[in-house]
Amino acid sequence: MTAAQPTYQEIVDDNGRTYRIGESPRDLMGRSRSWMVWLPWVAMMAVSVFEYGWGAVEGTLEEKYGWSLSDAFWLASIWAVFQAGVAFPAGRLREKNIVSAKTAMLAGAVCSGIGYFSIAHSGNLVVAFIGYSVLGGIGAGLVYATCINMVGKWYPEKRGARTGFVNGGFAYGSVPFIYLFSAFLGHENVTITLDAIGLYMLVVVGLCGFVFKDPPKNWWPAEVDPIAWLKGSAAGKARSLEKNPPAVRQFTPMEAIRTGMLPLMWVTLVVIGGVSLFGINFQVDFAKESQFGAFVAASSAGILAIVNGVGRGIVGWASDRIGRKATLFWVLVIAAFAQFGVLWSGKTHSLFWFMVFAVLTGFGSGAFYPLFAALVPDYFGENHNATNYGIVYSAKLVGGVGGGGLAAGVIAAWGYTGAYVLAGCIALLSAVMTLFLRQPGRSGRGSTEKAGKQIARTAPAAGS
Repeated sequence: MTAAQPTYQEIVDDNGRTYRIGESPRDLMGRSRSWMVWLPWVAMMAVSVFEYGWGAVEGTLEEKYGWSLSDAFWLASIWAVFQAGVAFPAGRLREKNIVSAKTAMLAGAVCSGIGYFSIAHSGNLVVAFIGYSVLGGIGAGLVYATCINMVGKWYPEKRGARTGFVNGGFAYGSVPFIYLFSAFLGHENVTITLDAIGLYMLVVVGLCGFVFKDPPKNWWPAEVDPIAWLKGSAAGKARSLEKNPPAVRQFTPMEAIRTGMLPLMWVTLVVIGGVSLFGINFQVDFAKESQFGAFVAASSAGILAIVNGVGRGIVGWASDRIGRKATLFWVLVIAAFAQFGVLWSGKTHSLFWFMVFAVLTGFGSGAFYPLFAALVPDYFGENHNATNYGIVYSAKLVGGVGGGGLAAGVIAAWGYTGAYVLAGCIALLSAVMTLFLRQPGRSGRGSTEKAGKQIARTAPAAGS
């Protein structure tokens, strides 16, 4: 017996943008849409050990396998290239319905596990580059891009805070592993420890991915009338809409590029992404050189990861109220200030201030990611967001080279002083660049009140 077919309506506003309403998440996937917040968050925490745990594990690997500091951080740099680079092609394949969200997550689970299995069993740099940097990077990138886009699609009216929350898992999920590596990892247990982490990622990401499902294009929750929502009847909502008006229409990738705003976001993320990865990769080593000891070094990295993750949720919430662009500017200013502060406190051997600036570094070096993730659909719409955000996020592959391998070269040539001063100046440049961001197609503040017309249609069969 065929189940009742839910109907939906398509509402078209004066800009020609379409909103599909009438279908609940239970109609579409048999469960609450909150599942598409919690499961992406758990999956993001599972793969966070790649980026935020590397600074704590690489020292042991150098000693065991005879790698140099440069070898270790080129591994991290190439990992970042593939982690960021896979976002665009994966998004394109998803939007063409060639690869489903479930398939992308399961592939990500397998590749992520292989990443840690490879360095657990071989000290050969070629094997490490192929297994950890290439396959591990692709795996983590598939998980990251799929999770971030999933949240935005299921919460088009509450994007900022939820995107920030899920994004935060990519940072603080690594904290237990940072302490594990710093306290217990040695030559005698490298293989079993890294194997266990690889298995953990394989299982957790795989289980989460089995229930991933995208909503239909243009979908809005059944209980929300997008036309009424756009009018912002409540004062708080009206202020939020004034600061973050929705995209005037759905921009294809080429249309988004032609606006000039997508390339500007890309360049800005290249600049600040390199600074962020520099702080993540080298703070533990700089803390040790500053004679703070292994526990303090690990604690500074743990604090960086915790604040980095929590900060992403906070700025997502704040950006819903004061605007994404303004929030992004101040986050980048804080990131720049923190670079100079870490350098000063390390050189003066001030433990208190070093930990204070570790907090600011953690906040500034990650909070911009959910802001870009929310800005892209705010500017260009949701229908092509997997590709549009994939293009912007691919900037990390360039920044990753700068924040890893090239940064190691700068430290070798100029020392930590030169590297931190350069990082602070570059972060300031990225803050200035955000001042030139403008939402395409909206002159001035623009009105968010749109009349609409409704076209009632019957949805495809719900199943039997």
